Amino acid sequence: MEELLDLNKLNPQQREAVTTIEGPLLVVAGAGSGKTLVLTYRIAYLISLGISPSSILALTFTNKAASEMKERIRNLVGKRADYIYMGTFHSIFARILRQEAHLIGYTRDYSIYDTDESENVIKGILKDFNISENHFTPRFIQGLISKAKNKLIFKENGLNNFFDMYNKKLLAIYEEYNKRLKDSNAMDFDDLLIKPIELFTVSEELLSKYRERFNYILVDEYQDTNTAQYFLLKMLVNQNKNICCVGDDAQSIYKWRGAEVRNIIEFNKDFPETKIIRLEQNYRSTKSILAVADSVIKNNIYQIPKTLWTSNEQGEKVTVTTCFDERDEANYVAKIVSSLINSNKYKPREIAILYRTNAQSRNFEEVFIKSSIPYIIVGGVEFYKRKEVKDILAYLKLLVNPKDDESFLRIVNFPPRGIGDVSIETLRTIARNNEKSMFNAIPDLIESPNIQDRIKKNFKNFYEFISKYRSLVNDKNFYEIVKTFIDELNILQLYKEERTEESNQRYENIIQLLNSIQEFQVNNPESTLTDYLSEISLIADVDNWEDRKNSVVLMTLHSAKGLEFKVVFIVGCEDGLLPLRRDGDIDDIEEERRLFYVGCTRAMKHLHLTYSRNRNRFGNSYPQVPSRFIEEIDKSHIIFDSTPLAEIYLKKNSDLRSIITDEYSQLDRHENLDTNYISKNLKAGSIVEHDVFGRGKVIYLDGYGDHQKVIVEFKSGIRKHLMVKYANLKVIK
Repeated sequence: MEELLDLNKLNPQQREAVTTIEGPLLVVAGAGSGKTLVLTYRIAYLISLGISPSSILALTFTNKAASEMKERIRNLVGKRADYIYMGTFHSIFARILRQEAHLIGYTRDYSIYDTDESENVIKGILKDFNISENHFTPRFIQGLISKAKNKLIFKENGLNNFFDMYNKKLLAIYEEYNKRLKDSNAMDFDDLLIKPIELFTVSEELLSKYRERFNYILVDEYQDTNTAQYFLLKMLVNQNKNICCVGDDAQSIYKWRGAEVRNIIEFNKDFPETKIIRLEQNYRSTKSILAVADSVIKNNIYQIPKTLWTSNEQGEKVTVTTCFDERDEANYVAKIVSSLINSNKYKPREIAILYRTNAQSRNFEEVFIKSSIPYIIVGGVEFYKRKEVKDILAYLKLLVNPKDDESFLRIVNFPPRGIGDVSIETLRTIARNNEKSMFNAIPDLIESPNIQDRIKKNFKNFYEFISKYRSLVNDKNFYEIVKTFIDELNILQLYKEERTEESNQRYENIIQLLNSIQEFQVNNPESTLTDYLSEISLIADVDNWEDRKNSVVLMTLHSAKGLEFKVVFIVGCEDGLLPLRRDGDIDDIEEERRLFYVGCTRAMKHLHLTYSRNRNRFGNSYPQVPSRFIEEIDKSHIIFDSTPLAEIYLKKNSDLRSIITDEYSQLDRHENLDTNYISKNLKAGSIVEHDVFGRGKVIYLDGYGDHQKVIVEFKSGIRKHLMVKYANLKVIK
């Protein structure tokens, strides 16, 4: 049932953002300021004015956000909402590619490779190129390839130099990787943004078609866009320039996957006539929580000025608790959580434990199990990445795309059908010689005179089995076909007969996958198996999390973005962990501060910050200092506390405490000095000589005295993190 579009529900700034529909608009939406409400009402408002829903392109960053937003719009304007082009960047452009990819040499049934499948392609290339995985891991190479694609680095703008920084062989691997994907009629996740750019570049007519179609473009979480997404948006904006971007630079936390905070900060440089509206009223958090978050984030220099405020209650002060070690920290958190749940103040699902790295969850899991606290981890092994699920999906991918060599290799001998490695290599050779995919080369192998009859028979049975279902798979009732296909595979029976806990779980997961396929078909009666495979290829871990489950949520700070909980614990607030220090360095202190800010602003009623005085690493215990972000908090809004174990430790080590505190303050003071004052002879930009690595340039310098560290980029392209005291560097100039 349609609801009346009542703009009086909005505050003045929200209403202005909804009703300003012409020209470029940037909505700077602070945490908890109702940006989803604004986006929802803005789209509904456009439709209420008679604007065609199919001319609206709305881009989000999670499928969960897209589906929830669409449902809200449907409640406001009815079924007209179904015609909006709404979804994640990747899902929308995957949809466009399904229709148009033939223009760049793909079929609409192309496969989408996840990270594991991309790494498998790279493993095959390394093997063929006789390069040891000890030299370059497939994951490292996959990360570089992804970075190059997301930053739109091509041959004409420095691709050679980008890879040469690491090794000259990487360019050849990159080119072979792209060739193998193209030969397999496959794209990786990054290609879903790169290929539309290629598509629009080769066909001006096609670009004009989509520019005319999308007269209104709306982008959620604009601070998270990368270079490729930014470029696509610039391409699609037509002469009306009706683009509305909503986001918060203070919540830009995805630099590691290519996000560029400057996209939102410099939006008005791209569109000089931009109108900027700030949503500064926070509806989520208490005054105390907001004051803590604000006192930290204001230390960032590169940001859009804004002042968040709330009419909510003052609320309790934020608690900062010192713990003895990570085990003591987990016990402390479990004790507070149990108290909150047992007193019936809060339900388990209203409580979240947030941490910087996934590895931190282990102690909390162990203690929660002993304390009988129900919990769920967001960020564990995702359903669609479990072995048995990926096996079935590989079969389905091969059914729709017989060129998909990665899917073929995964399942050609699973369940076992007598096709060993030697037979596969024989087929691979025939496939390459005939320039075919491995599946399509099977008839050539069967016709070869020098192949054993047993091998021919095994391949023939597999080929005929797949071919039989390939002819049926485009049927609209694809669920029944897939169900019959899986029954004939006999995989379910195989797991049933094993009678182990693991096999029972695998069996249940395949049943769950079948349920997923059936549900998709019921909800999308005009869809095909290709559409289903495309949909599930783009599902993120957070999309699978159901907050209906009454469990305490354990997740990383990155995963928590966009969510809210009545009670939040941010654990491990130690310098080196939050902010995170890798190889002795903090990559981007402003982004780490934004991450801390995101964690704080997830809390509605209560916020607890904890840190340990000791933390175990590699079997040894190391003393820790509290995060510099705790030092930055306005102390009038926090209460300091200690666990009993921490109190005993601090009393016994009062001298150590003063040393640690002094070292922390020294570090903080020196980090704010220009590097010229840290050392007389060494500074960022110095040219140095090393006995082993040769001549290089200092690109980063940190610390002082015996603790001074540098990053040197040598002429060979190698980067090294070195302790100056032991590196024996000679300063050339």
